[in-house]
Amino acid sequence: MAKADIIMLGLQLMAFSCPVLYCLPMSARRCDPSPPPFISWLILLALLLGGCPSKAIQYPAEHERLVRIDQAVESLRSAYQQKDRAGFQSMLLPLDQLDELKRQVDMDFEVFSAISLEFKVERVVIEKDDIDVFIHWQGTWKKDAGDMGIRQRGYARLQWSGTHSILLRSAQGDLPFGMKAKQMLSEPLSPLTQPQ
Repeated sequence: MAKADIIMLGLQLMAFSCPVLYCLPMSARRCDPSPPPFISWLILLALLLGGCPSKAIQYPAEHERLVRIDQAVESLRSAYQQKDRAGFQSMLLPLDQLDELKRQVDMDFEVFSAISLEFKVERVVIEKDDIDVFIHWQGTWKKDAGDMGIRQRGYARLQWSGTHSILLRSAQGDLPFGMKAKQMLSEPLSPLTQPQ
């Protein structure tokens, strides 16, 4: 089979699957099963292969900021999962209100040998330099290799600041950080420590 015959066969199959395309090159003639002239198919193919032009990003500065926000959220998650204390703290603004978060994260790093954490961003709200990222999270915290681990999930609001450098300034809701503290709160008191 010649190359022209293969092209013609492919074009005919495409045209029969879309009758409007098949009838276009036939101009005033009725739509009948006989194939249109080869030159009409080539013109139609050239029009179809031209395709749509690629879409340019309408607001490049805002797009770049969203990319930086996404990278900041991922860096925080990754540093926590990898138990990278310096990396985690480098994503935080130097504020006193984050000292408790740092303390709880440090406790998690000391107690759990393996942490697996996933974030799913639900929405991002940007107001000038303030950024709210609402996330669903789920994770597993294991004390050792034989441990079944603690499985938890929740919903949190991570508040970030910045335009070029995105840093965490506050966190609210059911946070994935501080799992050891949550575990201690949920454990029943031993008989010796229960009030009489």
